[in-house]
Amino acid sequence: MSGTTTLQVRVAAKRTEAQDICSLELVAAGGSALPAFTAGAHIDVHLPNGLVRQYSLCNAPSETHRYVIGVLRDAASRGGSAAVHDLVLEGSVLTISAPRNLFALEASAPHHLLLAGGIGITPMLAMAEHLATTGQPFTLHHCNRSRERTAFINRVATAPFAAHAQHHFDDGDAAQKLDIAATLKHAPAGTHLYVCGPQGFMDAVLAAGRAAGWPEERLHREYFGAAPVDHTNDGSFELEIASTGKVIKVLADQTALAALHAAGLDIPMSCEQGVCGTCLTRVKAGIPDHRDQYLEPAEQAANDQFLPCCSRASSARLVLDL
Repeated sequence: MSGTTTLQVRVAAKRTEAQDICSLELVAAGGSALPAFTAGAHIDVHLPNGLVRQYSLCNAPSETHRYVIGVLRDAASRGGSAAVHDLVLEGSVLTISAPRNLFALEASAPHHLLLAGGIGITPMLAMAEHLATTGQPFTLHHCNRSRERTAFINRVATAPFAAHAQHHFDDGDAAQKLDIAATLKHAPAGTHLYVCGPQGFMDAVLAAGRAAGWPEERLHREYFGAAPVDHTNDGSFELEIASTGKVIKVLADQTALAALHAAGLDIPMSCEQGVCGTCLTRVKAGIPDHRDQYLEPAEQAANDQFLPCCSRASSARLVLDL
């Protein structure tokens, strides 16, 4: 997490929010106010097992006395969610980053459509709190496998924005399930869509938006993790540093980011999965092999930037604007 300001926080409360989901209420270890944040922001959390993971802030952005995050125990995770559930306790002191926002609301939007799948509700809660407070029109849809797996359901039911929210359960009556195409069709003109949740859910929502003719600038998304990538045919390639002419070889079993760090270049990093955008690097020449989920399709097609933590090269060499 090079180049990122860190804070010390104490876990003031740890609560069960649904089956396999807990929340952490974090307060400044020294009792001071925490840095302000905007709806959609996330923090990097240093966990007791040495991992660093990103979690969206789900409390009201007007609050500076605490941060609240929600974490799903994911059987397919790389150890982050298990650490939160098993190793982090009330009273634990953790290191976190200051909030960063890569999933911000579009202030000029005439209407906001918030679509959450599972634990993807977390950034949407902060968005709903902000939109309700500022009087901006919005609708929130939360899709889950069942009521028992729906995090923060009681909070939503008693929130000032409850009338703007709907829950949809896979095991419920078919009539209450979310019809994505119909929801998009009936959205007010100029609506901006925000989606967060499992990969399949997000892919379906974004595909429906594009099929309905929604422009990319009105489709906002935040991924929790990268989709699996087949590394079988990965080969080596070269990175040239434009400012010095230095050439760095990236081995077949090495990431471009690791090669840059090994060569002494201090590239900021965080998720190492291509979802947060922290290590975004400009490309002056060559063709990247984009494997991230941060850049939009048009941005990837421009081939003038890439995420070295996960992306590689389709050409023999990339010239980086470093």
